[in-house]
Amino acid sequence: MTLATRILSSVAAILFIAGCTNYYEIPIETPIKPKLDVSAFQRVLVAGFIAGGTDDVDGNLETTRLLRSQLRTKSELRVIDTDVLPLMDVATEAPGTPEVKAESPKPAPASASDGEGREGRESSKEGKEGKEGKAEPKPEPRGEAPQAATPDKAAAIKDAKDLEPYEHIFADVEYWKKIGEEYQNPLIVTGTVMFTPHQRSGIVQREEEVYDSFGRRRVVPVRTYMERKGYILQPKFIFIDGRTGTVMHSENFREEVLYNANQSTPALSSYFELMDRLIPSFLSTLSSQKIKGTRVLLQ
Repeated sequence: MTLATRILSSVAAILFIAGCTNYYEIPIETPIKPKLDVSAFQRVLVAGFIAGGTDDVDGNLETTRLLRSQLRTKSELRVIDTDVLPLMDVATEAPGTPEVKAESPKPAPASASDGEGREGRESSKEGKEGKEGKAEPKPEPRGEAPQAATPDKAAAIKDAKDLEPYEHIFADVEYWKKIGEEYQNPLIVTGTVMFTPHQRSGIVQREEEVYDSFGRRRVVPVRTYMERKGYILQPKFIFIDGRTGTVMHSENFREEVLYNANQSTPALSSYFELMDRLIPSFLSTLSSQKIKGTRVLLQ
């Protein structure tokens, strides 16, 4: 038998077998192990976040609510329902945070040429009052009374650099250990959330429908200059062992969304749109996830 005959016979056999074969698609799920071993914990406390960026969205409250809701349905840990911890106040009061203090006006120095010190001026003033009568108090200028300069915490955090003076709170082992003892040693989830408005302009490629002289439709790419605006979400999730108060794991994320400049999109809607992209990665840190797919079987 020649080589060509053998090849033809093999091809014919393959075609015959393929014609008699049935194909079956079976759905399968592939488990993925979590990044963090949380088998030692029965409870999880989403304590709160140090947030900044824009005043349109309360990043601390919204992130805490969303993560608690997701963990209730997609995690085996029991979620602790409690008030959000005032981490901004704790970080400000703790040592290591710079404070803004009001400067008191400095007293005018005594003049060396008049030969009188403070006592001399006071005695001369009393003598003058004794001659002319009681001195009338000078009228105060109208308007608001001066107030001490106090830092506006919400307005102070506008970018990631402004977060640095407050991040020392996450390394405070004694504070987190005390929180853990109060809530029966849970896994503590905390961190920072930056949600800032963003603008960008440049060349954007979009698809446009065109029709030729015969009415046939085509979709062609068109490059146009466009101004867009949107938001950037930069959360940092920190996982703390409530038994010891030490940091077990931390992850940084960044997501961005842009819209046409003439499109009005609420800030809260954009926040949830960006968080939806991050939730699977956050959950994969604590619990096993499953990837769905199909497998083809021949019979």
